[in-house]
Amino acid sequence: MPRYEHQAKKRFGQHFLHDRNVIDKMLRAINLQTTDRVVEIGPGPGALTFPLLEILPRLDVVEIDRDVIAWWQQQPQAQGKLHIHAQDALKLDIPGLRGEGDRLRIVGNLPYNISTPLIFHFLRHRQHIRDMLFMLQKEVVDRITAEPDSSDYSRLSVMVQYYCDTHYLLKIGPGAFSPPPKVDSAVVYLQPWATPPHVANDPEHFADLVAQAFSQRRKTLRNTLKGMVTAEQMESVGIDPQRRAETLTVADFVNLANL
Repeated sequence: MPRYEHQAKKRFGQHFLHDRNVIDKMLRAINLQTTDRVVEIGPGPGALTFPLLEILPRLDVVEIDRDVIAWWQQQPQAQGKLHIHAQDALKLDIPGLRGEGDRLRIVGNLPYNISTPLIFHFLRHRQHIRDMLFMLQKEVVDRITAEPDSSDYSRLSVMVQYYCDTHYLLKIGPGAFSPPPKVDSAVVYLQPWATPPHVANDPEHFADLVAQAFSQRRKTLRNTLKGMVTAEQMESVGIDPQRRAETLTVADFVNLANL
């Protein structure tokens, strides 16, 4: 694999993956086919990108770092196969990128500083996405996959699990990256539900209610949802108003929103 000479840039939250064992596990997890339409977020020096190019006839990558873009434009393996979108991933036009083709498979070692907003951006366009495989800070993956009644369970848990089937795949230590981050990382697999197990009548209201419920974790639902849902309404769907947000399942939140 060609050597990348530039240092990782802190302002882009860059930590370049170099552990081949981790990369192999990620590739096995998604079982790529040559016909798949794949988008990689932040290719960096290509630890994941080069193996993807060995499988795929076309790979779209999203990169904001000009040094990385210039480096990729010089790589022979990328010629005619790698399509670079030189932009902020938060502004990626997912419907436009998909066009009339198959739904996208999105992979990447997401920048730590924008990982949560990025996930919400992808969730907004989930109908164009087949699945997602992301490397993130372990604490973010812990929150995404958390069960109710745990300290990690949060608004992020409820919203991602409402829209996707979530799977915690593997934990990764700092030594797999250059420079090593100060925290552990993990890989999560997200697959938008073909048929959601719970359906909110008004998804925007559902999202607002979840955000409001978690806005003050120590307070009871009677207090945090005051003005949105009455205590009597909560009781009508079997929810004690004295409970806190982190004790509710996704189904509970959907039932409250549908009131």
